[in-house]
Amino acid sequence: MTLNFYENLSSDFIKLLEKGNEHNIIIEVGESSIKQPFKVHSTVLCYRCPYLYEEFKKSTISNDDNIRIIQKPQISAKIFDVIIKYIYGATVNLEKVETSVIFNLLMTADEFQLEELRTRLQTFLIKNKSSWLKLNFSKIYNSSFRTHFKALQNYCNDIIAKHPNLIFESTDFNTLPEAALVSIIQRDDLQLEESKIWDYVIQWGISQNKTVDDGKDFQILKNTLQLCLPHIRYFQISGENIMEKVFPYRQILDEELWADILNNSMSPNKTIASKILPPRKIFATQLPNRGYTFKITSSIIENEQATEIASWIDRKDITYKINDNPYEFNLLLRGSRDGFKPKVFWNLCDHKTSIVVVAKVKNTDEIVGGYNPIGWNSNLYHYPSETNDSFIFSLKNGNIKNSILSRVKNPSYAIYNNPNRGPNFYDDLSMNDKQSFEVYKVSSYEKSISEKTGVFPIADYEVFQIKKR
Repeated sequence: MTLNFYENLSSDFIKLLEKGNEHNIIIEVGESSIKQPFKVHSTVLCYRCPYLYEEFKKSTISNDDNIRIIQKPQISAKIFDVIIKYIYGATVNLEKVETSVIFNLLMTADEFQLEELRTRLQTFLIKNKSSWLKLNFSKIYNSSFRTHFKALQNYCNDIIAKHPNLIFESTDFNTLPEAALVSIIQRDDLQLEESKIWDYVIQWGISQNKTVDDGKDFQILKNTLQLCLPHIRYFQISGENIMEKVFPYRQILDEELWADILNNSMSPNKTIASKILPPRKIFATQLPNRGYTFKITSSIIENEQATEIASWIDRKDITYKINDNPYEFNLLLRGSRDGFKPKVFWNLCDHKTSIVVVAKVKNTDEIVGGYNPIGWNSNLYHYPSETNDSFIFSLKNGNIKNSILSRVKNPSYAIYNNPNRGPNFYDDLSMNDKQSFEVYKVSSYEKSISEKTGVFPIADYEVFQIKKR
């Protein structure tokens, strides 16, 4: 029988780190103005972080006491403090740590080749921070293929297979790493028509080589797409799309393959020599035979949060169960898709009633928003609108343990129609023209929905119109 005393061992090594006794390395992190030193020991690094140990061996000896200095200006002291405590004590405390910081911690763990920590942090994010991962989907996906985040790659690919527009329609699509694109288009369950997949692959290939245009430099395009082209299901593309979409780029295909594509298009029963990949498994959208499953299309809020908002709208003391949600949430506007300028809001949402607004505050877990039953009206520019049923809110999310509901207390000034702003709940919550929301003071509503006042940059915002199902 083995008796283990890991907890005491961890505590003792943390004491060694904190006291810095007999250290022979100083690691300086942060930029010069906020540089912070950490006193560490090469013996510990040798076995717990070979990457930093190699840095130690390359470093030069300073003038006093044979101390070597390693400089890491690109790493913040906050991140490195967590990393070094993991190296010494094998513990990581993620309580009250912002999700963006946890992701940065993961990036540093990858840089330092701390495989165990890298694996555990990925699992933590997937299990506990799925909302944040979806909100920052393009960034996470791109990063996962430039690092060794296999778990995040698989997590994202499973989502993309069901919701391909998350990547293919994103502004970051053309910057997608080649390995990421190949991993997507090779999936049998990718829910996208083959002709559209072809379009996206060509778009990506051209974006990598600005010299490719209208019949020129097809060899460059062929070379760029050499790992992608084998995964296109050419024989699942209709004859019409073959001529309209594939024909203009036939020179990037092998001659034998192009001949087989043409033959198959004209004589589907004729035997061909080229490899035929199986058709993708496209799942038809069907209504359930019985019952009802509520699902919201949002990159900011989950079904549970939408159901809580529905309960507030109906003034329920007990929150609806998810599948008892009586409302459909129809997306009118998404900032990252449609734009953040006020004119976009007014073009898409003017005169719409029963409106729910949600916004994700940048680099935090905070989600704020409001409900406007009467909508915003361009005929009332620079005038308020009256309602007794509007409210603003902050939603339970991540490190935020409780939602906050604030109902209107001054109905005459519940809503304001400002052409230079987006959704506007007076001084209590409004969107400016700089991709930010503002909370200035308690005015027309019962209480503040944020601990701080001022301007809050947002990562994204969405506007829904709800209706009874």
